[in-house]
Amino acid sequence: MAAKNLVVVESPAKAKTLSRYLGRNYVVKASVGHIVDLPKSKLGVDIDDGFTPQYEVIHGKGKVIAELKKALKGKEAVFLAPDPDREGEAIAYHVAQRVVPKSFKGKVHRVLFNEITKKAVREAIENPGELDVRKFEAQQARRIIDRLVGYQLSPLLWEKVRRGLSAGRVQSVAVRLIVEREREIQAFVPIEYWNLTAKLEAPG
Repeated sequence: MAAKNLVVVESPAKAKTLSRYLGRNYVVKASVGHIVDLPKSKLGVDIDDGFTPQYEVIHGKGKVIAELKKALKGKEAVFLAPDPDREGEAIAYHVAQRVVPKSFKGKVHRVLFNEITKKAVREAIENPGELDVRKFEAQQARRIIDRLVGYQLSPLLWEKVRRGLSAGRVQSVAVRLIVEREREIQAFVPIEYWNLTAKLEAPG
């Protein structure tokens, strides 16, 4: 009997493990990480249109998408099971967008589990949820900010300071805090002071 369900995870190793846990009624495939990203050759963010990201299929992932589409044919349900963090949510969301056609009559589930054990995986499959749009948007916002900061500032650093330097959303703020603290230390003027301790007794 042909499998009725497709499970998509991000890792080939995880796919093999889940295949053993779920049995013949499930086909488990891996997206091998993200399937789309912002382009490398340009900013890839439409600043004039609400900072809309312009995703494109990552090099080599067209084949993965085609394999997932092929695996989806004839299935009654698809379970999106990448990691439960923001990156995993983005992978699941983009797989749903790029792999699952609007004409798909089956159900699309989001599956979350924090440990890869047979019990945890089966419980997650039996109690699926939905895609978390807010978590996906949080990841997307982080990715856009990373691009706006790094893509714009890193070339400027190469031109004005030294090649090989980079700027980032977290890195640049951390460096600033370190520099400001070091300047405070360098500007500190020590002042000599004494601590006096007295032991007093009342008369009588």
